Amino acid sequence: MRSRVIGAVLFGLGVLALIFAAGLAFVVGPRVAQLPYDLELTQSVAEAPDATFLHITDQGAKVETGDLRSTITVQPDRAETAKLEGDLDGKAVVWQVGQEVVRIDNNALISAYSTKLALDRKTAAAVPWNGQWLDTGSNRQSVDYSGHMYKFPFGTEQKAYPIFDRDVLATQPANFVKTEEINGLETYQFTQEIREGRQEVPADRMQALLAALLPGATSGNIVYNNTRTVWVEPTTGQYIKVQEDQEKSLVGNNGQSVTILDALFTYTDDTVARSADTASSNRQLLQIVKLWGPLALVVIGLVLVGFGLRFATRRPQGRHVADETAADVSEDGTVKANT
Repeated sequence: MRSRVIGAVLFGLGVLALIFAAGLAFVVGPRVAQLPYDLELTQSVAEAPDATFLHITDQGAKVETGDLRSTITVQPDRAETAKLEGDLDGKAVVWQVGQEVVRIDNNALISAYSTKLALDRKTAAAVPWNGQWLDTGSNRQSVDYSGHMYKFPFGTEQKAYPIFDRDVLATQPANFVKTEEINGLETYQFTQEIREGRQEVPADRMQALLAALLPGATSGNIVYNNTRTVWVEPTTGQYIKVQEDQEKSLVGNNGQSVTILDALFTYTDDTVARSADTASSNRQLLQIVKLWGPLALVVIGLVLVGFGLRFATRRPQGRHVADETAADVSEDGTVKANT
């Protein structure tokens, strides 16, 4: 009787462990692999040594050379996220993002932008939302975001992903190139090529640039090229390192042109190290919840179920002895001697 009780208890605990394993793998795991509502503010810093760039001041516009620093700040907008309705409710988060580019030697502001957008919590891709906007400093405009900008999906694959480019306001594919280890992490390297793109600027700003840099031109375009390379930790989809080789030229209708940007921006070592540490911690958490935790519970559950069945079907030792004793007693009540 006692062995059957022990067997039932062990069997029940084993089944419970298997249920918990399934819950971790199929319920908790997918919920963890989403952009959180309580994301902390993050900053990514990239530097471009010996860059050529356009500097616009109250005195006018001129082309300068020097070292540049770009700082991108990402922070969640909890108030706007709470207002999301319909298909976006519970499935998207709103981020506010800003970038400042300064000249390192004197901290002069070279360019800046701010934007607000909604991202799918699972894929980290931009989703249609009527509250999104982009402000480049001269005007705030509506924008139709799509693709990826600041993160790749959880479980990034070795395939092409669309990255939205803020200068041409469109996506271009970032193709998988190779795997590469950075700070002890395996990363996937992707490269996006933008060639002969056109950057739209307000008409009054274009006329001011032409007057300052290309006298005689009555109209023109800003031609933009960029080779963007991102290194992504595949489990989390986090950017570990980003490099952008940017070129911009002001081209006038009089056949003249001038380079207004030639810069190679690369994440600083501190930003790479911080990104790698964060991705490593998040990767371990995801692996525990989605793989190692369920696997351990399955093993424990199967062992407990096995022992439970063994105890439950075990023949009680005491009754076996009693039966043998009873068999040694003859019908007339005398005891047979065992020989």
